[in-house]
Amino acid sequence: MAEYSFKLPDLGEGTVESEIVAWRAGVGDAVEADQPLVDVMTDKATIEITAPVTGTLVSIAGEAGDVIAVGAELAVFATGGDAPHSSFPRRRESSEITGHPEGDTVSHWMPEQVRHDEVDASGEPAPVRPQTSPAIRRLARERGIDLNGINGTGPNGRITRADIEACPDPAGKPAVVESGPETTGVHEIKLVGLRRKIAEQMSLSTSRIPHFSYVEEVDITELERLRRQLNETRQEDRPELTYLPFVMQALVKVASEFPQCNAHFDDERQVITQFDPIHIGIAVQTGDGLMAPVIRHVETLDLWQCARELRQVAEKTRTGKARREELTGSTITITSLGALGGIVSTPIINHPEVAIIGINRTQQRPVFQNNGVTPRLMMNISSSFDHRVVDGHDAACAIRALKQYLEFPATLFLPES
Repeated sequence: MAEYSFKLPDLGEGTVESEIVAWRAGVGDAVEADQPLVDVMTDKATIEITAPVTGTLVSIAGEAGDVIAVGAELAVFATGGDAPHSSFPRRRESSEITGHPEGDTVSHWMPEQVRHDEVDASGEPAPVRPQTSPAIRRLARERGIDLNGINGTGPNGRITRADIEACPDPAGKPAVVESGPETTGVHEIKLVGLRRKIAEQMSLSTSRIPHFSYVEEVDITELERLRRQLNETRQEDRPELTYLPFVMQALVKVASEFPQCNAHFDDERQVITQFDPIHIGIAVQTGDGLMAPVIRHVETLDLWQCARELRQVAEKTRTGKARREELTGSTITITSLGALGGIVSTPIINHPEVAIIGINRTQQRPVFQNNGVTPRLMMNISSSFDHRVVDGHDAACAIRALKQYLEFPATLFLPES
């Protein structure tokens, strides 16, 4: 029995260290070569590293949240044969990774080695152990579920907790909801991976940017009428319109009138950079946390193109397929919680930007109009500005201009004067 020490490989692009996000195998687990071993995070992407050899995992270098230097020992395996000649990994080509096209934010690495045929003593192929974590194996045992009968929906067929939850009770008995005992547990949860990156960005934004928040009420009755009409008459190859494409189109016009809102502020150099192109970040909630993919050069897009780009970037982000360059470089951000948007919010600016626009939920409200009360479809816009760069008066004027474009949507299609 030999021991093989596996060191954290050079993941490229100047990476000198990586944070451990999650171990896919635990100490004492039998591991197959090329089986997912650990997820690590660089500055921009989560990368899956696979086991370099077949053997038993003897030790690991750290826990989730620990930072490991490139070249430091990551794991030690007990192997039944000689270790591979080199532990230097290669990056898999996109064609080798099912379901992850080239440029995904979740990258896959595998060691440069030749795999031996896996057979048992009789010369027959050895049974393949289902890929999952020790916690999921324990859950399956507790529920009497055979992992060999489950088709995993995770990366490379890995069995997830959702796969276990979707399995029927093997005994065929209906679930019984019983009251539980009084609980007294307190749990500490270490921030790791994307959650930690989000926390760092939020801390940076709130500690450095003096936020000025402004909320405006918008009557979108006419906008809703136009949206419905366009959706009912749209061509089949065109996506369905939500409110966001209209907001994006209005924001293009507002940015040309208030260029100080489409800018970055460099704290260290004390320099404001205003941008002619409008690159809008769209806040998207994913299973791993909030991300803001970027739609570039919105000033060149029409309403339908905005809708198509929105759908594409949101889908790619939620499925982990957005490239690094698609997640950076925004000049202003829109955030919306859709039906959960609430009445008012105070969105946090995405540093180093100087403005963010929040879309709240729509609601029928009684409005006094033309000497009478009439029901109107209303929506609040909640915005925040960097008060060092955008004065309160200018911020209010910019949102009032946005309100005008949305309340009279025909003006969105007028050429610039």
